[in-house]
Amino acid sequence: MMRKIFPHPQLSLLLGAVWLLLVNQVSLGSLLMALILACAIPLLTAPYWPERPRLRNLPMMISYLGVVAWDIVVANFVVARIVLFLPNARLRTEWVAVPLRLQQPEAITVLAATITLTPGTVSADLSADSRTLLVHCLHAPDPAEVVRQIQTRYEARLLEIFS
Repeated sequence: MMRKIFPHPQLSLLLGAVWLLLVNQVSLGSLLMALILACAIPLLTAPYWPERPRLRNLPMMISYLGVVAWDIVVANFVVARIVLFLPNARLRTEWVAVPLRLQQPEAITVLAATITLTPGTVSADLSADSRTLLVHCLHAPDPAEVVRQIQTRYEARLLEIFS
């Protein structure tokens, strides 16, 4: 019965929490709307997710969100320093091809979104075989180090979360 009402329980929780954060108040009306959204959206989208990914490692998900939040804060300061103090002649923009071990489309999407959310990097393209992600870096004096950081900080955690 609960699986029929909440086909995607994590999505329902996320939608409810995001709604409450957006309205910035906890009242009967906002709680009711959060409940309606948390039930309706997953029910309406369930037919499009016949094989939803299994997220098994809640502590790793929380850890991943913490790492991403920290990296976003740090990258903001790094990008500000680059923009304000690095002469254009010393700026090393790079296109970096990141080989992927991730196979699930949802996991690859989370990785691409994480890279794009982090200031100074943008996910630009995914190869046709979904094995390589093309990333543009504002400043990458060592492209191999960028690949290593993406693989160790993000991809390795996502492998644990989505496997």
